[in-house]
Amino acid sequence: MELQEVMSRLEELGSEQTKRTFRNHGAPEPLFGVKIGDLKPLAKSVRKDRQLALDLFATGNSDAMYLAGLSIDPQTMDKPLLRAWARQASWYMLAETTVAGVAAESGHGRDLAEEWIRSAEEMIATCGWSTYAHYVSLTPDNELDIDRIRALLDEIAATIHQAPNRVRYTMNAFVIAVGSYVEPLHEHALQAAAQIGKVNVDVGQTACKVPLAGAYIAKTVAAGKLGKKKKTCIC
Repeated sequence: MELQEVMSRLEELGSEQTKRTFRNHGAPEPLFGVKIGDLKPLAKSVRKDRQLALDLFATGNSDAMYLAGLSIDPQTMDKPLLRAWARQASWYMLAETTVAGVAAESGHGRDLAEEWIRSAEEMIATCGWSTYAHYVSLTPDNELDIDRIRALLDEIAATIHQAPNRVRYTMNAFVIAVGSYVEPLHEHALQAAAQIGKVNVDVGQTACKVPLAGAYIAKTVAAGKLGKKKKTCIC
């Protein structure tokens, strides 16, 4: 498929209702408003052409950028390209889902997460915490730096309420990910969650809520999924 052909197809799939929903969540123009479920069949065709996926991301169109993340082979992404994607992520869904998911599966996830969480730019920092959360959800415990992750839990417990808006959300998600997927740190994550308590995040004109980390982790345990790693975080 050619780039213009894909863009035309995205425009056909878009709807004003979905566009309005995304705008309420903070998505800037340009976008067509395509449901994620409608992007996935299209990704099967784009996946065959790496350059097409890169070109889609470069359009700056939110739907095209999300499609690029669904289509690209993460193993073909190097650090400079992932950094460029992080800089171009214009709203939280692209930063926390698209870029973070690809980065986590690229083989560079930990290094970039450590770099990005120190950024003064909110979207890059939130991308970093989300990348780290995805990384621990995929990586076997014996390959994780347990001491470093424990230190990050302590850092979050001490600083989360002073962090920028979306960074608070992804810090909280990191605590949930560690408590759910990293069995050696399960109890420590619960302690951090108890110290953190309720996290307030401005979610705009939406009905979204920030989960209580401890309660969310408890649901994972109740479902018998504690420590069970994901196969992929790209969705």
